[in-house]
Amino acid sequence: MQSRKLSYRELHVCLQSSVATDGWLALWKGLGPTLLRDVPFSAMYWYNYEQGKKWLCEKYGTREPTFMITFTSGAVSGSIAAIATLPFDVVKTRRQIELGELEALNISPKKSTSTFHIMGRIITENGISGLFAGFLPRLIKVAPACAVMISTYEIGKSFFRKRNADRELQKSSEHNFTSE
Repeated sequence: MQSRKLSYRELHVCLQSSVATDGWLALWKGLGPTLLRDVPFSAMYWYNYEQGKKWLCEKYGTREPTFMITFTSGAVSGSIAAIATLPFDVVKTRRQIELGELEALNISPKKSTSTFHIMGRIITENGISGLFAGFLPRLIKVAPACAVMISTYEIGKSFFRKRNADRELQKSSEHNFTSE
């Protein structure tokens, strides 16, 4: 559904049809592979980001991370997480392609196979390297996205932390001034 432009009405009909055919669980198709990709990605990303940021701050002798430190840490940690979880992204993409092909041929899909079954099939057809298909495009997409996202977050966090500290200081000085 994501690859086609559907109106809200068409989307509603599609959801109704899926629920009528496969029950309410049809709305959660693909949840398993998505969680297998996204949960480890996030865990690795945040752990490596914090470790990289800490290491770079120590290396450059700064208590607060600079833009370049957060940008670099974000890009590197995003790259590590993207590479480690790429096999699950390949499985997700393979599933989407297969479903699209079946739909184009107007064939109803057979019961979905497990993520690990699809991984085994990919290894049989293409070897282990098949699980890392699209390595470079994923890296080119994920590394800068992670770097921009975390840098923006850190700039915003720093801005609001300073703003809140200034407000507290202003309140404190106003309070001291009025109590004198």
